[in-house]
Amino acid sequence: MIGNITKDKTPDGAILGGTGSYSAVAARRLGLQVTMVSAVGDDAPPLDVLDGIPLHRIAHPTTLTFQNVYEQGTRRQKWLVDGGRIALADVPTAWRRATVVHLAPIAQEMSPALCAEFPHSLVGVTAQGWLRGRNARRDVIFQPHPALEKYLPYVDVLVVSLSDFFGDRDAMLAVLTAVPIGVETLGAEGCTVYRDGETMHVPVEPQPEIDPTGAGDIFATAFFAEYARTQDRRRAAQFANACASLSVTRQGAASAPTRAEVEQHCRRMYG
Repeated sequence: MIGNITKDKTPDGAILGGTGSYSAVAARRLGLQVTMVSAVGDDAPPLDVLDGIPLHRIAHPTTLTFQNVYEQGTRRQKWLVDGGRIALADVPTAWRRATVVHLAPIAQEMSPALCAEFPHSLVGVTAQGWLRGRNARRDVIFQPHPALEKYLPYVDVLVVSLSDFFGDRDAMLAVLTAVPIGVETLGAEGCTVYRDGETMHVPVEPQPEIDPTGAGDIFATAFFAEYARTQDRRRAAQFANACASLSVTRQGAASAPTRAEVEQHCRRMYG
């Protein structure tokens, strides 16, 4: 797992966030051996949820910080404080041949060139952070990394949602169809898998929602892991749907279910 954790400001105080946090915990609960590379400042929230996960901590004065601001039912995300950068040299050599490498930029903290640096691994990408910029008011805006298109051919599986593209479906489809396997997450409607010009919609049975935070990150983790194991994109989509749908019935960074729970939920939904 490569990507910065975040400090997310809420009315009740700062909490741990970021794709890396949710995905690393999800992978561990699915029974995988997990390591993590992230820039972390001394101002970071408690990292207790990551206990037991080897973390290569890149020292930086501050932790990447966001705040969600709601106005008349509409959410604006503020990118308040920068975090540190991540480069290939920050990834311990022994970790560079992992079965799955999940590149999880959250705020342009790494270059898309990293996609080309793991030829022995399944390279999974959640591209949200390569699609973000910020304006003078520190509002998060749609601003794709200028090198993203060049390095998409080195990605094995890419997972995004339409909200990552701020509603620009044409831009999303251009990215999803530029990689061997592209997956659009659809929340309570499941997901759509893109491959070789074909699309496959895999529905999910909606669950009572308590906290949807991190569900997309948990979905991506489950898809990467199961596709690496089976090379079956339908099976991976069903497994990821089941994992994410269970996670929304719980709260916090430890909301991901175990593999046994996911397998049981999969059998119930898909036979």
